[in-house]
Amino acid sequence: MNEVNSGKIKYIKKVILMWVLFAFGSAIFAGITAVLAKIGIKNTDSNLATAIRTIVILVFSWLMVFIVGSQGSIGEISGHALLFLILSGLATGASWLCYFRALQLGDVNKVTPIDKSSTLMTIILAFIFLSEKITWIKFIGMCAIGLGTYMMITRKKAETKAVKGSSWLLYAVFSALFASLTSILGKIGISGVESNLGTAIRTIVVLIMAWLVVFVMKKQNEIRNIDNKSWLFICLSGITTGASWLCYYRALQKGLACVVVPIDKLSIVVSIAFSYFILQEKLTKKSFAGLTIIVAGTLLMLIN
Repeated sequence: MNEVNSGKIKYIKKVILMWVLFAFGSAIFAGITAVLAKIGIKNTDSNLATAIRTIVILVFSWLMVFIVGSQGSIGEISGHALLFLILSGLATGASWLCYFRALQLGDVNKVTPIDKSSTLMTIILAFIFLSEKITWIKFIGMCAIGLGTYMMITRKKAETKAVKGSSWLLYAVFSALFASLTSILGKIGISGVESNLGTAIRTIVVLIMAWLVVFVMKKQNEIRNIDNKSWLFICLSGITTGASWLCYYRALQKGLACVVVPIDKLSIVVSIAFSYFILQEKLTKKSFAGLTIIVAGTLLMLIN
């Protein structure tokens, strides 16, 4: 009996370790994506770039579906699961359009902290809709993330005047709001659905939404003006996004949303490190302190 229980415990630990590793993989790829996308959309309309990236992600995600052989289970997806996968895809599309527009208008080390603050709303929504508990430790972690984000985005008076009238902040806030909805809707949608297949279906929705926006805004003709460098980085950002998604929804399927989401948001460290070395975006002492507080708060969220 003891041997059976010991075997069960080892199996549970192995499962937990796997979805935690997938969550960290998601964070690394997502962190790289922000910098690659920033370079790619420098001379390209952000909505058009988002639509192009989504094609790359669609190919990448369906390739994984055929590799794992889950395409045959499409007919087994319930109407309920399909509905929430579609809603999750719509929320993702809205979040992306806002996020990459914010990246085009603002600095990575300002936009990313706001986008990652979606953790706070995700945890609240997980508490309301998924009955995931909020302990005092998690509450303290949430407060730390909020404080750190505020410290990272507030500027000195001279800097505030220089960026007055900029709309990057509004786009970043909406990106965070839609991202939080994405996590909850995605968690419900992939229940009973193979994670790679769920990701691929969501990507179709995002693709349709992204290209609709492009055609509504009449930006499709600008595709011929995209230079080779922009093409390269837009495509690379699509590949890293696809990899991040596959890891993220695999972790979300097996693990708790209130743990997976905070780990994923550690991508802020990767993004800011890359933006410092590649984009030469410097951090002030206040911003660095804010980043440290965000990371500390995120790590607290991992304690049950």
